[in-house]
Amino acid sequence: MNRGFLLGVLSVFCLTAQAGPQINVGTVYDYMDGDKSTYLKRVFNSGDATAFVKVNVLEIVYDADGTPKEIPVENAADGASRNGLMASPARLIVPAEGMQGTRLLYMGERDRERYFRVRFVPVVPEKEDEFAVSQEEREDYKKALTAGVNVMTGFGTVFFVRPRETRFATTINETDSRYELRNDGNTVVIVDEFRNCSLSDETDCGVTTKHHVLAGKTFAFDKEKGRGYRFFLIEGSEKKNLTVSSR
Repeated sequence: MNRGFLLGVLSVFCLTAQAGPQINVGTVYDYMDGDKSTYLKRVFNSGDATAFVKVNVLEIVYDADGTPKEIPVENAADGASRNGLMASPARLIVPAEGMQGTRLLYMGERDRERYFRVRFVPVVPEKEDEFAVSQEEREDYKKALTAGVNVMTGFGTVFFVRPRETRFATTINETDSRYELRNDGNTVVIVDEFRNCSLSDETDCGVTTKHHVLAGKTFAFDKEKGRGYRFFLIEGSEKKNLTVSSR
């Protein structure tokens, strides 16, 4: 189900002032439809200092036993040899109270769904980081962030690249004691805002959760007596409101 798609939050510690850059990347799950090859991702900075942000892309792949691992995406110099997701630009200078965008480009075959983690990491710029600033500007930036200790926090998002011929096929199997939703299509479907509540007391509810059901996988739960279950089933642009009850 949602295995391997935990939000990655990166904490980068450095000597900075208590005030400084504070980035926000919006949604942590993004999806590229089968008929698209580019996606614009915006990075916001609500802080009072410029944010220098590196964008790293890793592919999420699964071993035979279903264990996920992340592999850096390496693109050849020859554009025709590229196979995967890349960020352009991969270095962002986001002004205080401002926004910048990076375009995520996919190149390669689209016969199956692929998964990537895109990491947005704020840094103090160094020469090797290849930011378009002079050495003097680097030093001035460091001096402006020298008092006290602060945490500059980056974010890891998950990016789904759907196959070119996207096919949704969700099968539901329900009994008195169990509910199963199987994804027989070739792309991820989402069980969103899933929660269970008492049928006699609407305030008695469990934690609301979100689940990604990959192709060939099943989302399932055992019904508890006296509980009702509500969630949205999202298949691409279609969103269905489903209710399941147990007496």
